[in-house]
Amino acid sequence: MSSFFIKKRVISAAVNKGDLKRKSNADDGKGRSKKFNKRADEEISSDSENERAEPNRKQPDNEDDEIEETPQEKKLRLAKLYLDQLREEEDKKAEEESFEADLIAGRLQDDLLEQKGKLQRLIAKDLIAPDPEEVRLLRGHKLSVTCLVITPDEKYIFSASKDCSIIKWEAESGKKVHRIAGGRKGTEEHHVGHTAHVLCMAISSDGKYLASGDMNKLIMIWDPETCKHVYKFTGHRGAVSGLAFRRGTHTLYSASHDRSIKVWSVDENAYVETLFGHQDMITGLDCLSRERCVTAGGRDRTVRVWKIAEESQLVFHGHEGSIDCVQLINEEHMVTGGDDGSISIWTVNKKKPVCTVKKAHGSHGNTGLEQPYWVSSVAALHNSDTVASGSHNSAVQLWKCGQGFRGLEPLFSIPVTGFVNSLKFSNSGKFLVAGVGQEHRLGRWWRIKEAKNGLYIIPLKRQAKEQEVVQ
Repeated sequence: MSSFFIKKRVISAAVNKGDLKRKSNADDGKGRSKKFNKRADEEISSDSENERAEPNRKQPDNEDDEIEETPQEKKLRLAKLYLDQLREEEDKKAEEESFEADLIAGRLQDDLLEQKGKLQRLIAKDLIAPDPEEVRLLRGHKLSVTCLVITPDEKYIFSASKDCSIIKWEAESGKKVHRIAGGRKGTEEHHVGHTAHVLCMAISSDGKYLASGDMNKLIMIWDPETCKHVYKFTGHRGAVSGLAFRRGTHTLYSASHDRSIKVWSVDENAYVETLFGHQDMITGLDCLSRERCVTAGGRDRTVRVWKIAEESQLVFHGHEGSIDCVQLINEEHMVTGGDDGSISIWTVNKKKPVCTVKKAHGSHGNTGLEQPYWVSSVAALHNSDTVASGSHNSAVQLWKCGQGFRGLEPLFSIPVTGFVNSLKFSNSGKFLVAGVGQEHRLGRWWRIKEAKNGLYIIPLKRQAKEQEVVQ
């Protein structure tokens, strides 16, 4: 083996010293090679680099015979190349597996923090206010928009109104895809759809079911893709004011002005159970993946967390007036708004708010008798530090939650005229949708004539990476 490699080195050295030139001169022009002369024979050694060949020893007729590999040597060389290639592939595969393992570990850690209610993605610092011309208005409802949902894939938006209709919109283009017309009062027997103000909507996390609830105590289940009616749930004794699907399931929670929460199995078209506890009409409801939901109790001034499996509830106090809206930030933190003009952040571990901002949207009225603007809607970008609130002070306000949700700082506001009755972030946080009307969703206390009934799609712009590095 060693002599083979020495032989190759010697031959290479000889070729570099002029043998190539002699070989070309030896060619007779017809593809035949003449024999090398005796002097050339003396310059090439077959044993070692330092030894000289015997002067009378003849060189083989063809130099190619001297440098050709034997079959065994060729097999060894190819085997070595193959082994090197295998090692490279294994090293590359190991690097990829290590990268994937890191990704999976990161996702598992996020999932664990999310389940514990401790995940807080810090993205608020990167958000910047969009230009007014970038905010789009979608119009199609005749009366005030009361509620909306965004499909999990963010392609469509569903909105409902006091005109009893539901409209499906294409988020990117703003085109109206489908309209489920509302019916007149008294046509309930033959009209497929709502015949009273629609107050709330919810969509399942897989996009299979859409639910809507109205003032007429009814819950309608729809197929979001075709907008066809699927089921009708009855049982509440008052207006249905809140709906939410448990994430990852088709279990539906509903809240009502009759002060109860009901649990439904949409897959089986079945009623499950009823929960009691609130002392006044329920104004809002939300849930995530745990088997529990959170409700706002209106003028009983309580927020309640309902532990379905344990058949128990947690009661929280803090607002000075009616609590009109509630949204979960993660599994253990929530944000509420009320007609006292304040926004509060709560944790399930404390009976009082972690932080409260009073007069979050300012105040109006005569000097000395100033009244705060009611907070009519709140929204949270799940598992992040970003929340939004709406009122009728001509602006949607975005907020940054402090570390551990212990504070609220205003980020920026977006001009919107009218009552902001519903707010929803898209799952990715790319945009925020505001449902706006001339009237408050729960009543007709007064009317803002200059407001336009419709949806405002607000893009959430982020600072460029270069700016992030500088800051």
